[in-house]
Amino acid sequence: MEKTVYQSRNSVKNVIQEYIFVIVGAAVIALGFNVFLFPNQVASGGVSGISTILHGMFGWNAGIVQYAFNIPLFIAGVLVLGKKFGVKSLVGTLALPMFVIFTEDWEPWTLNPLLGSIFGGIIVGFGIGLVFKGNASTGGTDLLAQIITKYTGLTLGTSVLLIDGIIAVSAAIVFDLEKGLYALIGLYVTTKTIDIIQLGFSQSKMVYIITQRENEVRDAIYKEVNRGVTKLSAIGGYTGENRPVLMVVVYQTEFTKLKQVLKDVDPLAFVIVSDAYEVLGEGFKQA
Repeated sequence: MEKTVYQSRNSVKNVIQEYIFVIVGAAVIALGFNVFLFPNQVASGGVSGISTILHGMFGWNAGIVQYAFNIPLFIAGVLVLGKKFGVKSLVGTLALPMFVIFTEDWEPWTLNPLLGSIFGGIIVGFGIGLVFKGNASTGGTDLLAQIITKYTGLTLGTSVLLIDGIIAVSAAIVFDLEKGLYALIGLYVTTKTIDIIQLGFSQSKMVYIITQRENEVRDAIYKEVNRGVTKLSAIGGYTGENRPVLMVVVYQTEFTKLKQVLKDVDPLAFVIVSDAYEVLGEGFKQA
């Protein structure tokens, strides 16, 4: 009974936290849009990019334009793709244009288009990453991309790229070629920032080791690096012989020591190294 009450409280806490992520994320996106992207006419994809272009063409209010696009797209998404978006996505869809309207009179932090595209991309990407952490979205062209994917067979990534590419080209036509190029910079920075917020900075390395001296390497890693080792079964593609693979995850600060251990124990070992963005479990971050 006590466990059920605890789980219920924990669930409510998580839901509240997710809504906070969505609302704060929407506010951060609006801030980046109004102080960096919009005043520099950087239309870096999405409905915000469309609103920038339409303001440049007709002088329409960006927040109102975003409402005009986001609400119908959300309804279409629910009708075509189902009710999987939930209330949190509706909150994000409504909150973003609202914050854009509330902050539309803020003074630009820079009128340099390059700085605007870079820092606007960072802030907008940070805000979108927060919304994603809340298991929601702010609607917009992401929903349109999913609809296109359903009816055309294109991958979601291709659909998003197609839409954002059209927006960037439109910016180049409406404003000038440089503004279109700045839009691509902003879009790239936004995408990379979202990845960082979702995955974090890579602080760990995952290392695969193929060695003829399996036991010595394993024991040396235990003793010198103080990390666990997982043995994977593998077969050599050319020889057809069993070729065990040792896998170990270390912090970046431990990687130099691991390389020295491998050099000392088996200089002929075949080693593959890749980034591990999030490691959960004993010796690392707890789930």
